[in-house]
Amino acid sequence: MYVKLTIQEKLKDERVNRHMSLAELAEATGISKSTLDRYEKDDCTDMSPFNLAKLAEYYGLSLDYLMGLTENKNHPNTSLSELHLDDSTVDLLKSSTLNNRLICEMICHPVFPRLLADMQICVDRIADMRFHDMNIVLDAARQTVMEQYSTDENDVYMRTLELGQVSEDMFFKQVIHDDLDVIVKDIRTRHETDKTTAEQETLANNLIKKIPMILLDCLKFKGTLDERRAYTICQMNGIEYMTLSEEERLTLIRVFKKSGLYPAAISQRGKSKIRSLFDRKKS
Repeated sequence: MYVKLTIQEKLKDERVNRHMSLAELAEATGISKSTLDRYEKDDCTDMSPFNLAKLAEYYGLSLDYLMGLTENKNHPNTSLSELHLDDSTVDLLKSSTLNNRLICEMICHPVFPRLLADMQICVDRIADMRFHDMNIVLDAARQTVMEQYSTDENDVYMRTLELGQVSEDMFFKQVIHDDLDVIVKDIRTRHETDKTTAEQETLANNLIKKIPMILLDCLKFKGTLDERRAYTICQMNGIEYMTLSEEERLTLIRVFKKSGLYPAAISQRGKSKIRSLFDRKKS
């Protein structure tokens, strides 16, 4: 989901994000255009620390970030007291048991403040009294109507008043779930093109596309019923049946004979060598 950027990639990204040409950057920093161009090449291994410091200062970045010593561009030495993190939280974040990069993406998502607000409302029971009062009013109205008009509790209107009562637990589950859904789906979409993200083309999808050609190929195959079964299964799994040894083919046929899904093979005149060999071994 996350690929660590090289120094060269960071330098190029910073320049491109500022919509600057190499010539403009050279004029602004005093570093030659050819040197800047070389620094952005993947195969560049010789960079002047002086020039890197100058570029870091110009971009407003931490030199440690450019060198790959930290992932913080602008706050490499922020005090923990400013973050209000307790010791347990710091220990957990340093333990490598959590995906801290994913946590950062969640926190930076624009819906995250709403998720925290909804969680706080739920935890502090801020809205509970409102739900409680509303439910009392609805239930009182329902009971009054049922008593005065002898209305059955399963009457559609009485049932509507009953269902109109809101469970605070169910309400907050839905609200918080919706907030979290938005965050997770957006992060997932953002990483669809990552090299480490699972391929969208699954084995099943690939197989579905190939089935028509596989079936046509299997229909052309000459052999006994058992051999055609073995050939078809091999083709479906990308195995070249004709490259298998005779013993491997016999093993496949033995396995398929144990299945109750296949009808018994009908004896044929002019059996193939592999079928005859199988029969001899069986006897």
